[in-house]
Amino acid sequence: MEFTMKEVGFQTTLPYGELHVAGDEAYGFRPYQLLAASIAVCSGGVLRKVLEKKRLHVEDMTIRADVKRNEAKANRIEKVHLHFVIQGNGLREEQIAKSLEVARKNCPMVQSVEGSIEVTESFELVTDRKVECG
Repeated sequence: MEFTMKEVGFQTTLPYGELHVAGDEAYGFRPYQLLAASIAVCSGGVLRKVLEKKRLHVEDMTIRADVKRNEAKANRIEKVHLHFVIQGNGLREEQIAKSLEVARKNCPMVQSVEGSIEVTESFELVTDRKVECG
């Protein structure tokens, strides 16, 4: 990837479109947002593949990424908590918990930040009848 400077921030053109990155979100995505999004979406994508391989049907999935930063140390990201809301029929809490463990071990972004950013996960399982939390 090649980034070119613009009045505020930088931009690059990728096959899907232009990506604008700046410290001010009025001019593009902030770098910490992209890092947190990479961790969340990579983890969610790997989880989806794990569930598909187990032949578990997920109707919908939402991921909330809560980011903790340390202002005293260059405002670095120290923790990302991912909360998955997974909807589907016939899903069990223990299946999802085990699948999350597998996804964590196989997510390139989570593995890339291991040892420098704490990544934790939790989930809610939404079925026709009830919500279970793990």
